Amino acid sequence: MNNDELKELIKRCAEQERSAQEQLFKLFYGKMMGVCMRYTKDRDRAQEVVQESFIKIFDKLADFDFKGSFEGWVRRIMVNASIDAVRKRNREAFSTDEEYIFNGRSSFQEHDLDDDITKIKAEYAMEAIQELSPAYRTVFNLFVIENYSHQEIADILNISEGTSKSNLAKAKQNLRKILSEKFVNLDHER
Repeated sequence: MNNDELKELIKRCAEQERSAQEQLFKLFYGKMMGVCMRYTKDRDRAQEVVQESFIKIFDKLADFDFKGSFEGWVRRIMVNASIDAVRKRNREAFSTDEEYIFNGRSSFQEHDLDDDITKIKAEYAMEAIQELSPAYRTVFNLFVIENYSHQEIADILNISEGTSKSNLAKAKQNLRKILSEKFVNLDHER
């Protein structure tokens, strides 16, 4: 679908045309389900978040000004709704450790996933990410996949920047452990 067709579809959705809303939903459902699945462990909950988010999207379509990417705008709504769902389920989910020090230095490089994680097939990595606690999974997704800074994550989640860094470091440490325990024979499966 080209940009002009998308604009026309959005305009029809803003006018509450049900067939256009259904078309827009189908157009973005798969991608947005993937976004929500990264935050929620349960497929049913992810579907609920997607559906609730589309209700918000249809309500707020008149506010979309076409100055940025529509998909980016939809994605942000999905991410925020997913974070809200995690918060509702886990009121005290985020570690409050201000610093996480490993061997006398920070245990992560902010924009560099360790080689052992990046070389693994996406499906295995996704499965391992789903096994993280909601707090670690949320911070990991926001930082690594959505490219938020630690300050932005702290603002979104109402935690300190140090807590964000700590949760990311612990998420990566737990991912290494999960992957080494469950997927040690990945090379033999190829």
